[in-house]
Amino acid sequence: MMATREIPKVAFHDLETLWVQISGTLCNLRCTHCFISCAPDNHDLPMMQTEKIIGYLKEAEQLGVKDIYFTGGEPFLHKDFLSILELTLQKFPASILTNGLLINEDRADKLARIAQHSHYSLEIRVSLDDYEETRNDSVRGLGTYRKVLAAYKRLWERGLLPILAVTEIREYHSPDDSPLNAFEKYVELLGSLGVLRPRIKIIPVLEMGMLPIPDSPRYVTPQMMMGFDHSLLQCSTSRIVADDGIYSCPILVNEEQALIGDSTLSESLVDCDLYHTACTTCYTTGMTCKNY
Repeated sequence: MMATREIPKVAFHDLETLWVQISGTLCNLRCTHCFISCAPDNHDLPMMQTEKIIGYLKEAEQLGVKDIYFTGGEPFLHKDFLSILELTLQKFPASILTNGLLINEDRADKLARIAQHSHYSLEIRVSLDDYEETRNDSVRGLGTYRKVLAAYKRLWERGLLPILAVTEIREYHSPDDSPLNAFEKYVELLGSLGVLRPRIKIIPVLEMGMLPIPDSPRYVTPQMMMGFDHSLLQCSTSRIVADDGIYSCPILVNEEQALIGDSTLSESLVDCDLYHTACTTCYTTGMTCKNY
């Protein structure tokens, strides 16, 4: 008989960050490595209702949340997103995780105006998956490379200082093709757009969603958590709200075992299970979905 795996818990510390799965699993791209399989035809998690989002934001203010992150799917697909963002920035710093394709000149102007008249700071994180056009487009779709860079430049020209988010999807076979070399290539790429102060976040690949779980998955064990600072894991200080409830982690949204509340943030402020292979990635790499 196979032994039952003992699943450790991470101690909840304080709710510092609230994530909002504003567009559910609906996205205008179908990236081959998406960890929650977002796509133009994926309606597993519906678009969140505006009233529900505002309710969570009000509760977040009462609980002393420090910042809000909007993600999806693609946040700009939500019809009320800009008005929700404008409201949010009167109470919290806010970040947007976007593929950038829907940021045209008009929307870039609106974002700049919203940021200028807000009480708190706005961060925009734009995704790219390779500094070479062909390799990026093989992952994100034909033509996305140039559209992403055009959107990034629009934001930069308006003083919004966007972050370029890149994933470690490449296989490095030599010192000339190392992670450090790749980072320098991204710096050069942004420099070619006239960006003098590049901001880049590198994200490890998560073997889930569009990518299969490996044959020999690795899990966090109770022994690994002995003497470990639980506050280093984002699930000790973050929660994500979606249409169907509250999850312990933005990576595990739409995972039944990660669903820890269905109505209020207060009920979700409990210890949670480190049951998934993605928990091991966070544990071993120190990764956080936040900007820093």
